[in-house]
Amino acid sequence: MNDGIRAREVRVVDQDNEQLGIMALRDAIRLAEERNLDLVNVAPTAKPPVCRVMDYGKFKYEQSKKEKESRKNQKVVLLKEVRMTPNIEEHDFNVKLKNVIKFLNDGSKVKVSVRFRGREITHQNIGQELLLRLATAAKEQAIVERMPRLEGRHMILILSPKQPSV
Repeated sequence: MNDGIRAREVRVVDQDNEQLGIMALRDAIRLAEERNLDLVNVAPTAKPPVCRVMDYGKFKYEQSKKEKESRKNQKVVLLKEVRMTPNIEEHDFNVKLKNVIKFLNDGSKVKVSVRFRGREITHQNIGQELLLRLATAAKEQAIVERMPRLEGRHMILILSPKQPSV
């Protein structure tokens, strides 16, 4: 920008996108100062470099405003985790199910994991039945994104919220 440009000649474009042609750097800076604007290098790798006459402060402000607007419109999907053991009691299961449904209604994905301790690992079918039971109980609010699969000593099921029908 302005005195930071290190080329002898530059191609100058004004704020209305009109080509002003190739001119010496100091002439281009003088032209920008006469208009109370800045000379900004927009294509430094071109031969000769392309510089635009613009209000740099206003440009940066509008750019940050656009970034804020785009961030505001983004939907952040969180991954919540619910942990269980294969020998969970009925009431505890219902509490976990209620939490899973609450997370899904909030728009988060849910990772449900069953942790096997000690010799429990030999009865993987119990953990799989437990996860499938939870998936069928939450089928109104959820889509099974990944079926139960054993990873080390944990069996994991991933549920994602159903998209509202339009």
